[in-house]
Amino acid sequence: MLDELKEEGIVNKVGGRFKLSTLIQKRMVALNTGAKALVDVRGGDKMAIVIQEILQDKIYLDSTGNVQTGNAKNQTIMANLPGSYPGMPGAAPPMPGSGVRADADD
Repeated sequence: MLDELKEEGIVNKVGGRFKLSTLIQKRMVALNTGAKALVDVRGGDKMAIVIQEILQDKIYLDSTGNVQTGNAKNQTIMANLPGSYPGMPGAAPPMPGSGVRADADD
């Protein structure tokens, strides 16, 4: 684990551990599918790139759970992974009569 992840500063910057985990996961997917790094990191480790992008305010999660670059004025979507289960950001609400509950706890 990178030392930056052990500190509360990055957790507080993003808004909590769940949001940090989501941001890291979505940005890693974007980098793995060809997105360009927004920072230069020696060694090219993708996790280190994502951490530095967060620390340097290059990326953030918007209110819908999408990864954005820059600040609120620069709204470029880097990754939009629709939810595959009810309750996940981007998930479509269940169809009436489908038998799927939006508040189901498995």
